[in-house]
Amino acid sequence: MASCPECDAELKIDADDLENLEVGEPWTCPGCASHLRIVNLDPLDFDTDDELDEDIRRDDNLTGASDDDSDDDEEEWED
Repeated sequence: MASCPECDAELKIDADDLENLEVGEPWTCPGCASHLRIVNLDPLDFDTDDELDEDIRRDDNLTGASDDDSDDDEEEWED
């Protein structure tokens, strides 16, 4: 059984899915939501996908999305 290189969570994969996996495929850790890539099939091994993480951060910056939840969108109501 493989584990996440970021949080060490066990990555459970169905036998049917395991047959269809290929090296380089993306995977998301259910424990910490890290973006991973399959680096080996026998034994099954994952590595962090820094390139995908960087692409997501770049896309978030282009669209103006951010990780912090600010209250800028909330309107103040007066009684």
